[in-house]
Amino acid sequence: MIKEVFIIGIGGAVGSILRYTTGQYIAKHFPHAIPTGTLLVNIIGCLLIGFLIGFFDKQQIINAHWKFLLITGFCGGFTTFSTFAAENYNLITNNQIPQALLYIGLSVILGLLAVWAGLSISRLIA
Repeated sequence: MIKEVFIIGIGGAVGSILRYTTGQYIAKHFPHAIPTGTLLVNIIGCLLIGFLIGFFDKQQIINAHWKFLLITGFCGGFTTFSTFAAENYNLITNNQIPQALLYIGLSVILGLLAVWAGLSISRLIA
């Protein structure tokens, strides 16, 4: 288990650094009213996680270390949105539409409420 955690950590560190640098580059060179850097990172991450899942499946690569490094680590560090999208895709393709809609709705609504709650708590304490 320690080896897997270390492998995921390496992939996550590289993904996080790339997320930050990509986001900064896009924001600097393509300023818009919305966070374009984050949007682009999320879309690239979704494309990449879909490709990797399909590639590993098609090539019948069963070495879990590569999956830990690239999918869980790198894609997870690059953007957790890619994991969220892949999980919803799996729910939809397994004909679990109500569960997918519930997961999407709860993630967005509860995520926004959690940010609001965190900010509110920080204002009370700080």
